[in-house]
Amino acid sequence: MNIKTLFFILLTFLLLSPIGKAEAENVIENNTSSEQIQAKKLDNRAVILTKYLAKYNSPLQYHAQDFIDAAKTYDLDWKMVVSIAGVESTFGKHIPGGYNGWGWGVYGTQAIYFESWKDGIYTVSKGLREGYLNKGLTDPYSINRVYAASPTWGKNVTYFMNDLEKFAKEFEAQNLEPAKIESNIKIAAVSGQLDKE
Repeated sequence: MNIKTLFFILLTFLLLSPIGKAEAENVIENNTSSEQIQAKKLDNRAVILTKYLAKYNSPLQYHAQDFIDAAKTYDLDWKMVVSIAGVESTFGKHIPGGYNGWGWGVYGTQAIYFESWKDGIYTVSKGLREGYLNKGLTDPYSINRVYAASPTWGKNVTYFMNDLEKFAKEFEAQNLEPAKIESNIKIAAVSGQLDKE
C-alpha cells in the first residue's frame, strides 16, 4: 500500500471516527508529503486514444494521457509508442509481466519489467528518442532493423499508426465533445498521480 492510499484511509477514518474533524484537520496540516495531485484538462488526442484502445479492451486505455504527455516530452509521434504496444502485446493484453507491453529488453526468457504502465510508457518513449530517433532511425521500418527480429514488425507498427490516424480523423469528423465520452476514462488527474499503479 502506498503512502497516499494510507493517508486517505487514515483521513477517512479520522473524519468518521469520534476523534472528530479537528484531529483530521491537524493530520492534513501536518502532512509533510511532497507528493501532489495535479488536475489538468484531458488532451483531445487522449480522448481519441482512450476510445481506440477501448475497442481492444486494452488496459492501456486508462493511460492515454500518459502516452500523449510522454510523446510531447520526448518529441515523438503520439501514435508510435502505443502502436508498438499493439504489435508487441495486443495493446498490453499479452505481456511477459511487469507492465512491459512493448517487448522492451525482452530476449528469450529475459525481460525488463516496469513498475507501472506510466513508467513503461515514459521509459520506452525516452529510449526511442535517445536510442533510435536521435540516431536517424525515425520511422518504424528503419527502427525495425534494430528493435525487432521480425521483418514485418515495421509494417505492423505502421499499420496501427495509420489505423489510429484514420480512427482519429473519423472521431473528429463526428464532432464529439470530450464531455460525451463514457465515464470509464481515467482522467489525467488520476493517471498522472505519482504513485505506481
